[in-house]
Amino acid sequence: MKVAAVLIPLPVDEPFDYVVPDDMALARGDLVTVPLGPRQMTGVVSAVREIPATNRRLKAVGARLDLPPLPPATLDFLEWAARWTLSPPGEMAALSLKALRHASPKPPLRLHRVAGKAPVRLTPARAAVLQALDEGPTVASAAELGRAAGVSAGVVKGLVDEGVITARPAETGNLFQAPDPHHARVELNPDQAEAAGQIGQAALSGDFIAFLLDGVTGSGKTEAYLEAVARLLQGDPQAQALILLPEIALTQAVIARIAARFGAAPAEWHSGLTGPRRRQVWDAVVSGDCRIVVGARSALFLPFPTLRLIVVDEEHDGSYKQEDGLIYQGRDLAVARARFESAAVVLASATPSLETLGNARQGRYRELRLTARHGTAVLPDITLLDLRAAPPEPQTWLSPPLRAAMAETLARGEQTLLFLNRRGYAPVVLCRACGHRMTAPDTDSWLVEHRYTGRLVCHLTGFSMARPDTCPSCGAKDGLVPVGPGVERVEEEVRSLFPEARTAIFSSDTTPDGRSARDLVESMERGEIDILVATQAAAKGHNFPNLTLVGVVDADLGLRGGDLRAAERTFQLLMQATGRAGRAERPGRALLQTWTPEHPVLQALAAGDRDSFLATESEERRLAALPPFGRLAALILSGDKADAVEKAAQLLAGAIPNAERLEVYGPADAPLALVRGRRRKRLLVRADRDVDIQAFLRAWLARVKLPSSVRLSVDVDPYSFL
Repeated sequence: MKVAAVLIPLPVDEPFDYVVPDDMALARGDLVTVPLGPRQMTGVVSAVREIPATNRRLKAVGARLDLPPLPPATLDFLEWAARWTLSPPGEMAALSLKALRHASPKPPLRLHRVAGKAPVRLTPARAAVLQALDEGPTVASAAELGRAAGVSAGVVKGLVDEGVITARPAETGNLFQAPDPHHARVELNPDQAEAAGQIGQAALSGDFIAFLLDGVTGSGKTEAYLEAVARLLQGDPQAQALILLPEIALTQAVIARIAARFGAAPAEWHSGLTGPRRRQVWDAVVSGDCRIVVGARSALFLPFPTLRLIVVDEEHDGSYKQEDGLIYQGRDLAVARARFESAAVVLASATPSLETLGNARQGRYRELRLTARHGTAVLPDITLLDLRAAPPEPQTWLSPPLRAAMAETLARGEQTLLFLNRRGYAPVVLCRACGHRMTAPDTDSWLVEHRYTGRLVCHLTGFSMARPDTCPSCGAKDGLVPVGPGVERVEEEVRSLFPEARTAIFSSDTTPDGRSARDLVESMERGEIDILVATQAAAKGHNFPNLTLVGVVDADLGLRGGDLRAAERTFQLLMQATGRAGRAERPGRALLQTWTPEHPVLQALAAGDRDSFLATESEERRLAALPPFGRLAALILSGDKADAVEKAAQLLAGAIPNAERLEVYGPADAPLALVRGRRRKRLLVRADRDVDIQAFLRAWLARVKLPSSVRLSVDVDPYSFL
């Protein structure tokens, strides 16, 4: 009999077997419904095989869905990604199928006047509707026609019910217009043209080739890779390209640039899309009707049949690391996806990660350099402001030199960006009477005060509460005080210093979705904002022509803590933030407030000596055999009861297999030992680079059966150590 192995979205390590009915033809990649207990579940066929008849009772496949199968390379990639991340293969495959939960959007309607048909009763409102329909362009819905006529949609629907107006589905055709590679070509400098040529040629070759596109801020990396996309589409009009971005806030700007370059907007894919729109994009991608997709890391799992080029913009960004649910590093999986597709992949950054630089230096990636800013723009001058010599006044955060520079910039009619990677008004709220720090219930993280909403918020769990009038510990009235600055507090100071200036805040609180982020960015580009106080939301990829001063409020912030990537991450973030200045004709400068100007990270930034910093940081990692010269994996245990978690941790620790060139640290309390009421323990594995750490983890976990009350999460190559 024929048996199909079906991957279904459950936390199990292998597919389920089902009998293939005699009248059903199935192949690898087909989408099917199968019974599981009382439920019908959607899954993907991973294999079909013939086996001898047996007494083993297998249920039959319910139905083959009338949908295109997952392309072979997509399914190969998903199964590999599950093995690499030690994730259930069915849940990994489900990442490609999430859009199928939603129905395709209904086709838009077009309203038409029926010739010779008059309403039974012609009221002024009905007359306005008929006049709007006769005079205006054909509109798509009753609501739109009602707005055009200045009446409610109910008036329009009454005319439809009487047969005076008919509503017919519109012919939509291909919703994603084919991009024109010859439309609005741009003038590239020699470095850009060379990079675009190499990438485009590689994408057309049908071989896997990885590139590091390493260019200073403002050097035109986007123009270079868009030209590579154009050359790909010139040679193969059916090819598909995927451009990954770390933030939704960047999506709209990149989409606008693609639409201007190719005369057609690409598809976008991120969490801000509605369900029907996600389904629409999924259908267009799998059918090959959509050529260019711009999206967040989850776009990596779309079922492209002819994917030839993947771009990972700002490849160093930590946002590519998925840390909830299935844990993966989007940048690394993008390289793997390109390998399975025999495609080219471009990792683009002004501040490449040590992992990517290491691969380039060892010849695994081709390195393409853009060493100068595009056009007449030059890199900004960076100056360290020693707060020990010129501190801010008490209960303020901007030093006299930074204030003076802001006043000069404002007087010249230019823009200032104040960068502080800390949301809210104050990061800590404590009682001056007893010292109690406000924390989220059932979580160790501190509550952040948000003055504009009057609430205390946990940025880890999302919990929020109104700011209390009394201390919950000692009852002191009006004893709670904010400690330290967030962007709201800095903006408050800016308003008091420069009341005539137009100020705004750019953070995930003030721009929670792509549209609001786009509106703020466009306001900044039009010069409608004088001083922008921003978190890292403004430090990536934006181009503000009139911005000439960047002030970093707390350059030491990212250097505090025990994260192995703290120095690298701080260097990257500050270089990206300061790189917003002077991107057009006017020169820019950056002032970094610091209490430790002698720190190597800050010295390297001030000297513009990126390579020296990276060489020092690489050598420290090499001596410690830490990534990229070694490998890490974290095992996190969590549960409602502390004793159950402790027992599970000891059970896991007692089952560690013997292995060479590998160490296990822990178990120990996680730095955040309590999150959402769950106690947390963690173990950390360090291995030499050539050790198969996944095989070690599989052998280890196979020895242990943990209680159902304790959850185990495995993070290969952890980025967060909390």
